[in-house]
Amino acid sequence: MYMQKYVAAELATDIVINVGNVKFHLHKFPLLSKSARFQKLITNSNEENNDEVHIHDIPGGSAAFEICTKFCYGMTVTLNAYNVVAARCAAEYLEMYETVEKGNLIYKIEVFLNSSIFRSWKDSIIVLQTTKSLLKWSEELKVVSHGIDSIATKASLDTSKVEWSYTYNRKKLPSENSNDPQSNNARKQQLVPKDWWWVEDLCELQLDLYERVITAIIEKGNVSGAVIGEALNAYASRRMPGFNKGEIQGGDIVKNRLLLETILRILPVDMGIASFSFLVKLLRVAIQLECEELERSELIRRIGMCLEEAKVSDLLICAPVGDAILDVDIVQRIVEEFVACDQQVQTDSLLEDEFQEIRSPGMVSDPSKAKVAKLVDGYLAEIACDPNLPVAKFVNLAELVSSFPRASHDGLYRAIDMYLKEHPGISKSERKRICRLMNCRSLSAEACMHAVQNERLPMRVVVQVLFFEQLRTTTSSGGNSTPDHPGSLRSFLPGGSHGSSRSTITNTEEEWDAVGTMEDIKSLKGEVDALKLSGGTGRASSGKDNNSGKGNADNIAASKMKGFMSKKILSKIWSSKEKSVDISSSDTSESPASTVVEETKSTPARSRRHSVS
Repeated sequence: MYMQKYVAAELATDIVINVGNVKFHLHKFPLLSKSARFQKLITNSNEENNDEVHIHDIPGGSAAFEICTKFCYGMTVTLNAYNVVAARCAAEYLEMYETVEKGNLIYKIEVFLNSSIFRSWKDSIIVLQTTKSLLKWSEELKVVSHGIDSIATKASLDTSKVEWSYTYNRKKLPSENSNDPQSNNARKQQLVPKDWWWVEDLCELQLDLYERVITAIIEKGNVSGAVIGEALNAYASRRMPGFNKGEIQGGDIVKNRLLLETILRILPVDMGIASFSFLVKLLRVAIQLECEELERSELIRRIGMCLEEAKVSDLLICAPVGDAILDVDIVQRIVEEFVACDQQVQTDSLLEDEFQEIRSPGMVSDPSKAKVAKLVDGYLAEIACDPNLPVAKFVNLAELVSSFPRASHDGLYRAIDMYLKEHPGISKSERKRICRLMNCRSLSAEACMHAVQNERLPMRVVVQVLFFEQLRTTTSSGGNSTPDHPGSLRSFLPGGSHGSSRSTITNTEEEWDAVGTMEDIKSLKGEVDALKLSGGTGRASSGKDNNSGKGNADNIAASKMKGFMSKKILSKIWSSKEKSVDISSSDTSESPASTVVEETKSTPARSRRHSVS
């Protein structure tokens, strides 16, 4: 059924134009004077003795056609940001050029666009949105490119020059209706946030146009990378419900995947462009949407480059499949990327001129490494509670940052203790392997106090903690916080760069790796406490003999330590285990640098072989 539209005039109409489901009853002369296409169409209809013309493919449909015909009749035409694109495309279709008549519709629309629409932030966005339905025509007529350039130019302005509202579709505040100049100045300061005032507004654009606008803003080079990252974060949050929680709630998977790929393509590669939390949210969504490995690998690489900015909660990514609670493999890859950055910088430094001063970037500085080590310790404590977590995954992740500086090993000790508590059934070799991760001499006094009463630790670790605690007490009383342990004291220090869980004075590996009972641990602690009291009497009180007194005290402490441990403590441990020991069963493969000495007990049958590392 057709809708009939007539022109109010005294003369009868002499032609009918069918546009879609609307019949326009018009006069030939006004149309012929403005439109070259009408001239062709009406000429053809006259030859066929037909007073009816059909137009099916005019852009903008009947509404745009009506605007053009009103202009032909000299009627007032109302143009705005919502209809100007359709009118411009329809005028182009009807060939309403200056060659047909001066001051024709195409010319007037171009003037309106340049003098009004593209000078307005709000209207520029609206116009760009309306081009979506007429994209082919809008591209050819440069409306899209002009709209993108207008928006990008305004977004790149210094905020002190911005005079428009930054959220065009919100209701005006009462103060905005005032004409007072002072009120206007205050309003401008209130309405234009620093740098990212335009971020929310552009979220209205469809993905393809949004990508082109952001790319244009980046190319102008006046907007910081951090603002670009914030803009992409806002767009993802608006377009993917649940994005801020790292879990998309419904929606078209294909569209969401395309959006994620587009954001990654736009996101500049420079450091500091996007916040760590934003990158992690992208990774979580990429895993959920089962994006290609290429996208996930790129996100992992970027996250690894700024890992020092992370919090433990950022790394708690749920495992997609299997019995595991958290995806440890992803975090392993992220940490590996950070380590690879460090190694790459070191390699590049070697290629520099040897006479130039080499400075590593902040991302691989010692403070950055310390942050990452603390982060990994905290993450290990979280995953330690997973009953299905293999020892190998726990250890491999911890070993990645084993060379990184730490203020203390308390966090690592906490993670190890939690893992041992949650996995009581692991083997002695696995318990030994996991305890080797921490450096006993880097534990705080509070951690040492906990460790010496911890029944989950192997006896070798408990003894080592007690030894270093005693050694720290002995040296600190002499006023030297970083002593160079002399003579016999040095012989007690464990082998290896970390001093990690090596036996101070050992018998067989099996006995040292065994978990001691609380009675054994109390016995050890009591002996060391007694050693503290007796060792203190060997220190000279005179300032003049302070150095010699300190050396004597160290030797006395070491001698008594050796006596107590070799005779009293070990005999208690062995007797409590009620196990027979093969004299030749000492396993020294774990301590290549250890030397073997013999120490004869008072009972010949008790003669045993001891390894001192």
